[in-house]
Amino acid sequence: MDKKEARIRILGKIFMYTVEFFHRKGFVQLMPVMLGKSVDPLGPDPGSSVVKIPEIEYNGQVLRLVTSMILHKQYALRTFDRLFIMSPNIRLERKERMKSGRHLFEFTQADFEIANAKMEDVFSIVEEYYSGLTGFLEKEAGEEFKVIGTEIFRFSPPFKRYTTKELKERYGEEWERKASLEHEQPFWALSHKREFYDKEDEKQPGEYLNYDIIYPLGYGEGLSGAEREHEYERIVMRIKRDGLDFKSYEAYLKYAREGFTPSAGAGIGMERLARFLTKASHIKDVQLFKRVPGIKVEI
Repeated sequence: MDKKEARIRILGKIFMYTVEFFHRKGFVQLMPVMLGKSVDPLGPDPGSSVVKIPEIEYNGQVLRLVTSMILHKQYALRTFDRLFIMSPNIRLERKERMKSGRHLFEFTQADFEIANAKMEDVFSIVEEYYSGLTGFLEKEAGEEFKVIGTEIFRFSPPFKRYTTKELKERYGEEWERKASLEHEQPFWALSHKREFYDKEDEKQPGEYLNYDIIYPLGYGEGLSGAEREHEYERIVMRIKRDGLDFKSYEAYLKYAREGFTPSAGAGIGMERLARFLTKASHIKDVQLFKRVPGIKVEI
């Protein structure tokens, strides 16, 4: 077994742990959706560099490749209170993203959502997820970590919390890498201006009830999530404010009008987590079939 094989095996073990964890916590596993009528716009988000969302025409409908299952998760909460999906995502990033070492145009998220949850509920379950991962890998992937010559990282929650405003004041506009390098444990970054479905704090307009996990040692963002806008009028207001095409969200808005359940959730990037844990210099080192912006697909 070489280092490449060991890293790929570790990624598989992370998948195993993740599925077992969410089942143990009472989540229903749904199968992923790869085409949809209404999909995540990925904007306005200053962290996004997606060049386009591909469309296909099939059976008299225009369908779009799913960039994340957030809109489908909101719909699914009409049936289930706690759900997760090991969700493949397609995000056609600019080729310059190759240099970041952590961007892929095809990757998988452990995407979960909890009905009637708040930020604190998500913080609690996410920190439990990370704290249990260390012991699992010690038991199931010790040989693989020996091959790559890396000790298994010990997560020590609770993780520190900062608002984006605080991080910018301390590190400047390009705060993420600087803050990541300065920390030895993951931390929460709170309140980003992002997509219409991330809930805005009604008591403090311009503040958002969303959050990222930033891995330490320079590895950067590995989880994104939020409480969700669930009221039809507020969703419409946010779509208008963001200048999005209402036609693209007709299907979603039909169900929003009928009523969504308040919720909160997140998506954990599996490849980014494997890259961090195996200390890979580039995320392509945890993939057998490279899906990196700027690198041509071989097969």
